[in-house]
Amino acid sequence: MSAYRVLIADDHPMARMAIRSLLEQDPSFEVVGEATNGEEAYTLCGQLQPDLVLMDINMPGWSGLEATRVVKKAYPHIKVVILSVSDDVGDLITAIQFGAQGYLLKNLEPDDWITYLHALLGEDSDVSREMATRLFHHFRQEQRLDEPTPDVLTPREREIVKYVGAGKTNREISDALVIAENTVKNHIKNILEKLQLANRVQLAAYAVRHHLLKQ
Repeated sequence: MSAYRVLIADDHPMARMAIRSLLEQDPSFEVVGEATNGEEAYTLCGQLQPDLVLMDINMPGWSGLEATRVVKKAYPHIKVVILSVSDDVGDLITAIQFGAQGYLLKNLEPDDWITYLHALLGEDSDVSREMATRLFHHFRQEQRLDEPTPDVLTPREREIVKYVGAGKTNREISDALVIAENTVKNHIKNILEKLQLANRVQLAAYAVRHHLLKQ
């Protein structure tokens, strides 16, 4: 398997150097470029087509959040993880709404960074369990008026939503339901389309909001 191509976007040279040094210790990651602001990150995404962008939340010009919105609109296949020193739930909510797949705190231990990124790129998890819990509390109060109801889901899809809401990985779901992991992925894709949700985190929040974990 080829290494994941990573673009680092941070306006602080020392921060970029530290992140590069950390990633280069793991052969699974290849740093293909560095950006000093949001506009540059967007341009380099078009030129380099990375698998992952590590996007600092506070940069001059476009913020990391605004850059994420533009990058995800133009290149939806590129995964974006917001980097921050704060676990402010407002920033997390905005990041997810703008299409980010994750939110990584800079003060985490290096091993936690690597574990987190492997989980995200392996589609096991979009955010840490702690951050997901904070997100769920917010989304419980943020149901859209036009939000599809769980009635649009089949019994099998409801089962899968329940497992996603409980924080289970695709592999764990496939083992529990005795179905192929690819089948789980296809179900989740269809569920997201039916419920008009963007990602796994929003689906987990939906499960909590509609009390699907108790069924």
